[in-house]
Amino acid sequence: MNKYKIRIAVVVLFFISGSLSAQKQAERWTEEKINAWYAKLPWLVGANYTPAYAINQLEFWQNDTFDPAVIDKELGWAQGLGMNTLRVYLHDLAWKQDAKGFKKNINTFLSIAEKHKIKPLFVFFDDCWNAEGKIGVQPAPKPGVHNSGWLRSPLKSTHDDPAQWGYLKAYVQDILKTFGNDKRILLWDLYNEPGNSSYGNKSMPLLKSVFGWAREINPSQPVTAGIWHDNLKELDAFQLANSDVITYHHYDPAPSHQKRIDSLKAKGRPLICTEYMARRNNSTFQTILPILYKERIGAINWGLVDGKTNTKYAWDEPIKDGSEPPLWFHEIFRKDGTAYDPKETELIKSLTSQANK
Repeated sequence: MNKYKIRIAVVVLFFISGSLSAQKQAERWTEEKINAWYAKLPWLVGANYTPAYAINQLEFWQNDTFDPAVIDKELGWAQGLGMNTLRVYLHDLAWKQDAKGFKKNINTFLSIAEKHKIKPLFVFFDDCWNAEGKIGVQPAPKPGVHNSGWLRSPLKSTHDDPAQWGYLKAYVQDILKTFGNDKRILLWDLYNEPGNSSYGNKSMPLLKSVFGWAREINPSQPVTAGIWHDNLKELDAFQLANSDVITYHHYDPAPSHQKRIDSLKAKGRPLICTEYMARRNNSTFQTILPILYKERIGAINWGLVDGKTNTKYAWDEPIKDGSEPPLWFHEIFRKDGTAYDPKETELIKSLTSQANK
C-alpha cells in the first residue's frame, strides 16, 4: 500500500472512530418516550429537602454528620402529607472527600425514601449562594440570614477553571454509573439555576458539559435542568432543547405562573415545577398547588422542615437578631414536626388524596 492510500485509510479510520464515539452519547428522549414515562407516574408532589441538621449539602452528606434517623423522621412527615418525591442536592466535594462513603450514604437515603414511598430527584450542580467553602466542619448559621452557609457546586474557583473539570466529569459519571438504573430514583436534575450569582452565560460551557457527561452514561432515568430566569435566554434555550422532561422555577403569583405553564405546555413534554412557594410573594400552596393539580404538573415547593438553612427567612430580608419572621418565606414544618400553617398541610393532604383515588 502506498503512502497516499495509507493516509486515506488513516483518515477513514479517524472518522469511523469519531462516528462510533458520537454514537455512544445517547440522544434526548423523544416526546413519545418521555410522555409515556410521565403517564405511568402518579401526580408528583414534594419539596426541596435538606435535613434540619444541615446548613448545606456537605453537612447533609458527610459521614460525620449524615443522620439517617433524622432523615427517616422527616421523610415520615412528608409521607404523611401524601408527598411522593423530594428534590435533593448532592455536592462534588462530598464525592471528592470520600466517594465510597458518599455513595453509601446516598444508598441509605434511597432506602429510607423507598420506605416512605418517595422517589427523589438528585441535583448535581448549583450556581447559588456562597462562592467558596471547604470539606469538614461547616459554619454555624448566621442568625436570620437565608441560606447563609449554602455552597455553590462546583465552587467558583472550580467553575471558572475548566482545567479542573476532569474530576467533575468523574464525579457525575461515577454517580450515574452507580445509580443510573436504580428504580428508586425519579430523575436527574443536572444543574440548578445555571447563570445565577452573576455568572450569566459563563455557565454555558459547564452546562453543556454536564449534559454531555450524562448522555455518555445514558441513565435509565430522564435528565433535566430547570429554567428559572427570563433574561438568560441562551441558557434557557439550551436547557429546553436538551432536557428530557421540562422543569422550571416560579415564585410569582398565580396569573404569572399560569402564563409560564401555558408557554411551556407548547413544548409537548411533561412539566415539573421544581421550585415554587414563597409566601411573601403570594406564591403559596393555596394559590399555586390547585393549579398544578389541575394541570397535572409536578409540584415541588422549596423547603420541608425549618432548620439550619434558615429558609424561613426571605432571600433579601435578613432579621439580624434571628427572631421569628412575621411570615415564613419557605418551609412547611417546625422542628418538632408541627405544621407552620395547618390550613396548608390540610390542603396538601386533600389534593394528594384526591390524586391517589
